[in-house]
Amino acid sequence: MASMTQADGQLPVGGFNPLVPEFDVFDLAQSLRFWCQGLGFDIAYEREGFAYLEREGAQVMLSRMNGNWMTGPLDAPLGRGINFQFTVAAIMPMLEGLRKLNWPLFREPHEMWYQTGGYESGDFQFLVQDPSGYLLRFSESLGQRPTTVRPDSGT
Repeated sequence: MASMTQADGQLPVGGFNPLVPEFDVFDLAQSLRFWCQGLGFDIAYEREGFAYLEREGAQVMLSRMNGNWMTGPLDAPLGRGINFQFTVAAIMPMLEGLRKLNWPLFREPHEMWYQTGGYESGDFQFLVQDPSGYLLRFSESLGQRPTTVRPDSGT
């Protein structure tokens, strides 16, 4: 993984996902270093000012700002009010890649459990902002457990 070589125009592995976010970025070269070297994404294909990336079935597009999709001022940090969650097999290789880039984390790795019906689903996760400010959450599954009754929750 983490290929930043010129892709030969191949479709993403498994085809195109039904939902693929496209991030307008301030500096495409810097964003590619972050996404590929730091996070281990591969370039499926690219063209001038644009790259289509993938990792473990997740797909994103990076586009140098060109005004095509601009609905208002694009002030840093971009993407305020949203975070993009990616489920990966293991977060430690990503953390190592970011460490090698000396990239700061928005939130250090931590364990979180979320109520999902009659169970709790666990994630080992961290959050990081990309060079343009988009907030990204990468999580590794910890599996499920029965919902625990908490004395202060009234359940």
